[in-house]
Amino acid sequence: MTKKVLIIVPCFNEEASLPFVLQEINKIELPDNYNLNILVVNDCSVDGTKTVAEAAGVLLLDLPINLGIGGAVQSGMAYALENNYDIAVQMDGDGQHPPDQFIKLINYHESTHSNVVIGSRFIENEGFQSSFSRRLGIGYFYCLNYLFTGKRIYDSTSGYRLFDRTAINIGAKCYPDDYPEPESLVLFSKAGLTIKEVPVIMHHRYGGQSSIRNFASLYYCIKVSIAMFFSFIRKTS
Repeated sequence: MTKKVLIIVPCFNEEASLPFVLQEINKIELPDNYNLNILVVNDCSVDGTKTVAEAAGVLLLDLPINLGIGGAVQSGMAYALENNYDIAVQMDGDGQHPPDQFIKLINYHESTHSNVVIGSRFIENEGFQSSFSRRLGIGYFYCLNYLFTGKRIYDSTSGYRLFDRTAINIGAKCYPDDYPEPESLVLFSKAGLTIKEVPVIMHHRYGGQSSIRNFASLYYCIKVSIAMFFSFIRKTS
């Protein structure tokens, strides 16, 4: 049976890097029983991101207002749910998530049937490892995530993720807004989903700026910690 796979590429002002990312995605070779599509979610960019996506001929969601990374990913999941995709993979448009690592997530999902597979920088410690200060923050979220979920996720801030149909159904209906990666693990864990990591090699971003920089990183840690706590104590419907 053919499996439908959707690569969700959330973008905010990624005109510089998106052409390379889409070019590399098109080089991906999957077994014959996979049907792959690319969806660019343009999060109200003010540069030429939309034009790049249109020129590439990929699927495009052009959001009328900026929703942030969480809203953009959730929009992609809603599209995947409505169009009956079996697997969705989040792959950022800044070039940090090399498309040639995509097959590792697919193969790991095939062998383990995990609901969520995270591409992790820190299992084999190869490739771009982020700055020292950010690694400290990632270590903090590792401890916080273990406290709330009992799961040892070493790269809980990684946005390189595979979602199966069960995870897509949850994410399309309820997904954190601004900085969703750590908080979403609490939501998925409370729903009883299996979450696993697979080692991948990541790169420096090819363009644009991170939304977490300088003093904002402290704000990020505080805000996400509070969000994870409330997700943990919130009753599920």
